[in-house]
Amino acid sequence: MAARRVRSAPYLFIAPAVIAFTLLLAVPIGYAVYLSFREVHITGLGLGPGARSERWAGLANYTSALGDHELLAGAGRVLVYGGLLVPVMLGLALLFALLLDADRTRLRAFSRIAIFLPYAIPGVVATLLWGFLYLPTTSPGYYVLHQLGMSGPQLLQGNGMYVALANIAIWGGTGFNMIVIYTSLRSIPAELYEAARLDGASELQIALRIKIPMVLPSLVLTFFFSLIATLQVFAEPMNLKPLTNGISSTWSPLMKVYRDAFTRGDIYSASATSVVIAFVTLAVSFGFLKLAGRRAYGEDNS
Repeated sequence: MAARRVRSAPYLFIAPAVIAFTLLLAVPIGYAVYLSFREVHITGLGLGPGARSERWAGLANYTSALGDHELLAGAGRVLVYGGLLVPVMLGLALLFALLLDADRTRLRAFSRIAIFLPYAIPGVVATLLWGFLYLPTTSPGYYVLHQLGMSGPQLLQGNGMYVALANIAIWGGTGFNMIVIYTSLRSIPAELYEAARLDGASELQIALRIKIPMVLPSLVLTFFFSLIATLQVFAEPMNLKPLTNGISSTWSPLMKVYRDAFTRGDIYSASATSVVIAFVTLAVSFGFLKLAGRRAYGEDNS
């Protein structure tokens, strides 16, 4: 009896996680996949009982999603947004981590908290905060420029929209990535730095030739997280949308899913689009990890 309890103990410990994963992730994903192969069939005017029925649609929803110009246009906007966001955010995170790791840095604890603090602010709050700072009628920055006889940039129109959205994500995400990189830097043996200084290496050379190569796995990890977050961008443009007419209801792929599901009531098409987005995210993430594994970790995948 005691031996049986010992053998069953690991399963009891993991049971809550398995149940939560099944109910909160696996079942919704499976239901979304099921709905993506269904459609509504309307008979007559669709007013009487039984006039609307659900039936098998095959790949029709996927064909419609892949050929939708709004989805493709949203994907293009997300690529531009990501091309601006990811390099700047990770570059700042690496720079801050290197500065905090330097021996001459003062107020290190306060600086860590100050840089990380924006990450603790909910995305909706941060987006609304920056949104009102972008509006010429409410922004103190535009007021100062107006008093100086200058006009500020239009950040809620045209190409300025990419800068406005990327700035919100950079402000909120740099601190998290900095902590990941900084933690990796603190794990590097101090003997390596001492040996490099004895050989006449400067602090810049130590950073470029020792620190950055040693934290390359952390850079890969942060890039991976940033890539997934970029492909699934939703909160920032969705919450800025009421403040400007420069953001459409299909600005990003996930906004199109929201529009189809909750505005048009077409949950079947929205489910198919969601599955497509999930598949693309999985494929891009898997491809990036394979490439990073070969170059950063020297894995032999032959």
